[in-house]
Amino acid sequence: MSDQRMLAALERKVLWLATWMIHHANHLRDSEDGLKVGGHQASSASMATIMTALYFHALRPQDRVAVKPHASPVFHAIQYLLGNQTLDKLQNFRGYKGAQSYPSRTKDTDDVDFSTGSVGLGVAQTLFASLVQDYVHAKGWAGDLPEGKMVALIGDAEMDEGNIFEALLEGWKHGLRNTWWVVDYNRQSLDAVVREGLWARFEAMFANFGWDVVILKHGRLMQQAFAEPGGEHLRDWIDACPNQLYSALTFQGGAAWRKRLMDDLGDQGPVTQLLERRSDEELASLMGNLGGHDLALLSEAFDNARTHDRPVCFIAYTINGFGLPLAGHKDNHAGLMTPGQVDTLRQSMNVRSGHEWEKFEGLECDEDETSAFLAAVPFNERGRRRYEAARVTVPDRLEFSAQPAMSTQQGFGLVMHEIAKSDTPFGERVVTTSPDVTVSTNLGAWVNRRGLFAKEAMSDLFKAERIPSTFNWSFTPKGQHIELGIAEMNLFIMLSALGLSHSIFGERLLPVGTLYDPFIKRGLDALNYACYQDARFMIVATPSGVTLAPEGGAHQSIATPLIGMAQDGLASFEPAYVDELAVIMGWGFDYMQRSGSDEPDSETWLRDATGGAVYLRLSTRSIEQPKRDLTPQLERDIIDGAYWMRPPGPNAQAIVAYTGALAPEAIEAVGTLGEDRRDVGLLAITSADRLNAGWLAAQRARQAGRCHASSHIERLLAGLPSHCGIVTVIDGHPATLAWLGSVHGHRTRSLGVEHFGQTGSIADLYRHYGIDAHGIAAAAEALTPGRPVRHLRVI
Repeated sequence: MSDQRMLAALERKVLWLATWMIHHANHLRDSEDGLKVGGHQASSASMATIMTALYFHALRPQDRVAVKPHASPVFHAIQYLLGNQTLDKLQNFRGYKGAQSYPSRTKDTDDVDFSTGSVGLGVAQTLFASLVQDYVHAKGWAGDLPEGKMVALIGDAEMDEGNIFEALLEGWKHGLRNTWWVVDYNRQSLDAVVREGLWARFEAMFANFGWDVVILKHGRLMQQAFAEPGGEHLRDWIDACPNQLYSALTFQGGAAWRKRLMDDLGDQGPVTQLLERRSDEELASLMGNLGGHDLALLSEAFDNARTHDRPVCFIAYTINGFGLPLAGHKDNHAGLMTPGQVDTLRQSMNVRSGHEWEKFEGLECDEDETSAFLAAVPFNERGRRRYEAARVTVPDRLEFSAQPAMSTQQGFGLVMHEIAKSDTPFGERVVTTSPDVTVSTNLGAWVNRRGLFAKEAMSDLFKAERIPSTFNWSFTPKGQHIELGIAEMNLFIMLSALGLSHSIFGERLLPVGTLYDPFIKRGLDALNYACYQDARFMIVATPSGVTLAPEGGAHQSIATPLIGMAQDGLASFEPAYVDELAVIMGWGFDYMQRSGSDEPDSETWLRDATGGAVYLRLSTRSIEQPKRDLTPQLERDIIDGAYWMRPPGPNAQAIVAYTGALAPEAIEAVGTLGEDRRDVGLLAITSADRLNAGWLAAQRARQAGRCHASSHIERLLAGLPSHCGIVTVIDGHPATLAWLGSVHGHRTRSLGVEHFGQTGSIADLYRHYGIDAHGIAAAAEALTPGRPVRHLRVI
């Protein structure tokens, strides 16, 4: 049997398995809650031919693919045929621990390259993965791993997503290569039929960014018909046909096609004869033979694109629901076939009742021949393609040039400068990136020493012209900083790509990305997906809070500490002092490389062995630095989330717990309270995130029978008398620390910022929000039983 006939047989099999998978989940599997399961049979079917041509013919092991979210059933079916997916996972599609609704690196057991689901993000991920591939190869680290194609399978409605256009611009800046985007141009979205002429806009846009554009509109059957007498008129009619009309006629079938074409084109001559030579069924097949459903055409197009490294956009015309009775209907996006329709399809596929899941059931070819073909599929010849990379040794201590007063942002720059000066494998593997805020986030000294990355060297014109400049920035393949434009979505997708290099390309990178803390929210969807993919990176977000006083509310962050706490896969810190920051960064670079058991640590009840990404919320406020030598125990406490700056005595009536840049106000408030109270304590919190996570985990452990489980924060607060009050203070939302009182049932007053900030001095804003020393002391007095409330202000 020829390869094309085998591919055609596998295409039918893939379509059947994907359709049956969704039908089984919605109509046959037991449902406890009665909720619709869904699965997008039509949107999945439109990709069956494209994905068959790719996975069974065009792709190689080094290629990586981001699958259109709604094509997940087709992907799982293909992986099942290739031996990378299990039957029980298919049978539990969209069920508990079954094959996922959308392809997932972390939840699916088959060979998912990039998680998709939030539309557009998987598309942009392939672009940045290609840039990371260039980075790895430019360093000479790739070994014998050849360059692969980074492939995105895109629903045409996904092209509405703004992050795709932001990514295109960044790709053009960096000389994008080896990237394929295949647009499933079925002209339907969730709510409507896509506007006329959109393909022309796509074509012009991609061409403007230096991409090759390949239009796959007319399949081989159409091309043969066009070569017949009268065929040119049929072609003109197809090209001029509105999207809605084409969809409606496709749904109605061959008789409707015949009537409409005869009405519009019938001439009792060549065109009429062309139509009359075909039965209704043959005419429907002809009109449905768009480029995205022609295996031979697709295979040839992909083979041609393999011969060069230019980025290519394939615009493949398809029909939503192709091969199903839903084909073409404008309501079919999330529609489900009826049991009767599925049974009719089953019979047409020659699948016997009770044999629906069998791999070779209904195939029009020999089982042994099919098995041999699948075993020889190039994409699958190396089996699973998850690589592992050796861990990079992190120095025991990260050094910095200590100064009497510093900000944590300044300290970050000093730590990075010391790393830049070191000639170690650790220093070589650090790679930084920033959305046009490199200097203002204190990465300038790092870039001066390590340079900007580019595939080809570019000279610094200011240096060449002997013009004095603080920054000596040259672009070379040896550079270790990737400069981005002002788009936080691009930053987090780039960090995701860099942070998966160890798994995708087999080479460990230690990515550090910097941005302004308020603008985390501009890239939050991409950050969430980066963590969902288990990408490893360090976000350094600075400046933060209303401490950025003169900038006003537009540039002040309130909710970001809560984001850091709530985001899975991200360990969040907000240190006050630079020595704390250096300890956290050293730990963070190691944490980013871990991949151990998810069993919690018996001391902290945190799942530290699994590793993850790291978020540092820093400040531009310069504060006096403590003169101290950090003991191993203090370093451990800093990492675990908190330590006593001033331990409380046995009769403590109040303690103050602070985070970040408010350390001076907290210290002053405790000094004021200590004038007429004994035993007042001061708790320095470096990570509300890790304290809270450990506390919740310890509670679950005790509930499960581990009665001795105790978290770090429980041990720190264990000695407080029951009458002791807790005042928490943070330059952020007060809910970040408001839970501390629940640890042992202490009365708590939480101070912070709940409303948009405004301009002013730091003193003005701290006073306005009641987070200055006076406000902290007043809150503590209000919590002290039996004492009059003094100095309380109403804000």
